[in-house]
Amino acid sequence: MRVMLKATLDTDKGNEAIRAGKMPQIMQAAMEKLRPEAAYFGPEGGRRTCFLVFDMQDSSQMPPTLEPFFTDLNAEVEVFPVMNSDDLQKGLSQLR
Repeated sequence: MRVMLKATLDTDKGNEAIRAGKMPQIMQAAMEKLRPEAAYFGPEGGRRTCFLVFDMQDSSQMPPTLEPFFTDLNAEVEVFPVMNSDDLQKGLSQLR
């Protein structure tokens, strides 16, 4: 299932990771693990935030996927299903 992960990083932990030079490795590890079809980074609500769209085959993937964001960055994390336009059209066609 296509899902979006939204991780809002704790400012102090993010600053610490940047100062220690660990932020590039943390983000690279996430990219390699998830292989997102889309990844966006920017401020939301004044905090560093990333949005990653990827395929989650099974809900058992949540702990290994989310824990680095929690433990390394003290992030607030949300995961929710999303659709692209093809998925939406397929779903809407089933309403007939």
